[in-house]
Amino acid sequence: MKLNKREIIAKRIAQELEEGDVVNLGVGIPTLVSSFLEGKKVYLQSENGLIGMGPPPEENSVDIDLIDAGKTPVSITKGASFFDSADSFGMIRGGHLNVAILGILQIDKSGEIANWAVPNQPILGVGGAMDLVAGAKKVIVASTLFAKDGSSKLVDQLTYESSGERKVDLFVSEYATFMFTSEGVKVVDLYGDLTIEALIEKVGLPLLYEVEIAK
Repeated sequence: MKLNKREIIAKRIAQELEEGDVVNLGVGIPTLVSSFLEGKKVYLQSENGLIGMGPPPEENSVDIDLIDAGKTPVSITKGASFFDSADSFGMIRGGHLNVAILGILQIDKSGEIANWAVPNQPILGVGGAMDLVAGAKKVIVASTLFAKDGSSKLVDQLTYESSGERKVDLFVSEYATFMFTSEGVKVVDLYGDLTIEALIEKVGLPLLYEVEIAK
């Protein structure tokens, strides 16, 4: 079955996770990662106080008392644990998360992200984004590369409020995976229907890449 954009991103990110990782899944595309683990033993954590989330439940098996931090219904795996939000954020801030997977509004060429406030829109607060960016050992961005108006989310400088000074490790989009280095933004792999030349033109930033990617 052909995957849609969001599923392509989620499946690619699942390949980055290692056996035994404790992983926080942000709202939106990140939640789909749980469907592509293919038996890999990964412990999924949610800020509202849960570790041991499973894949999204079938419609006829939804338990309205089981939700993630985005209020989306979840399933649980054998041995799942429930605890309060204070313990959950202690886990995050204490460096006990191997990976945080987050959505974005923008990401700049250094790997700094903005994912919580849109200009001229009501602001509910930064939520757990700031803690996850600062506290996780590895941060992976899961997002489509372009906004609804066609503009690139990968930008020279952020125009939205930053989620923290920490630079993320990877940005996984539906077209390519990007890494942020001291030399610049590097295309790690290319799997969409854009050539490397077309990708560079649409993003509007210089991109580093190995010769093999351009073939």
